[in-house]
Amino acid sequence: ITRAALLAGKHVLVEKPLTLRTDQARDLADLAAAKKRVVLVGHTFLYNPAVRKLKEILTSQGFGEIYYLSSRRTNLGPIREDTNVVSDLAPHDISIFNYLLDAEPLRVSAVGGCYLKPGRADVAFIVLDYPRGVRANLQVSWVDSHKVRELVVVGAQRRVEFNDLDRLEPLRVVEKGIAVDQGADSFGEFQYQVRDGDITSPRVATAEPLKVLCQHFLRCIRHGDSAFTDAENGLAVVRALAAIEQSLATNGAPVEIEAETSALALVAAGEATR
Repeated sequence: ITRAALLAGKHVLVEKPLTLRTDQARDLADLAAAKKRVVLVGHTFLYNPAVRKLKEILTSQGFGEIYYLSSRRTNLGPIREDTNVVSDLAPHDISIFNYLLDAEPLRVSAVGGCYLKPGRADVAFIVLDYPRGVRANLQVSWVDSHKVRELVVVGAQRRVEFNDLDRLEPLRVVEKGIAVDQGADSFGEFQYQVRDGDITSPRVATAEPLKVLCQHFLRCIRHGDSAFTDAENGLAVVRALAAIEQSLATNGAPVEIEAETSALALVAAGEATR
């Protein structure tokens, strides 16, 4: 449908994931560029003011080195017949991980369970390895009675919690962390520096993410702005999803994600050479 719209000269706002296959996503990205049309992928969380604020916190001087990220997205359903839980829920968190880290995962490993219908995963546990040794852990489930929408970033100086179900305090910053000082007196010893501080809830602007996304789509059409979640952004998420599906099929075997010269890949390459 998206391809037909582009061929007809239309701008397109398309739901996530952009496609289920990387070659199809690549085709749409190239077609959008050739037709000079806007393709905006509905990675709604990247238009969430709390996620934008979280990015601001992570890139501030006081945060320090990022160690790892952990996300849980669970609920009882809604059960989909047209896809599995990975394609349904994981695009949210993968898009957030990529945005927060300015990078795409290098490899993934995933295991899951098909408890409701044979051959269709309704639970998955996913590990994504990013550049600079950062690891992201993701749990998605349709069969957990406890609804959770949370993401935690752990670093040397701070821990930040994002709870999308908490409308009053969606973000909490814990000023505690631990770092290693290798300049210890004795050979082979490490000095662990523990930092203890306050727990704060930064102010987050109030805005409906879907409305912000739609307003951005209209601005891109009217004024020629570049789409924040364009087809290349959508392709990066599809690449990770395809690798996750491959790992699921092989019971958790690690799958390397082939590098491609997308915007995110170029950012990661630039960081690696510094």
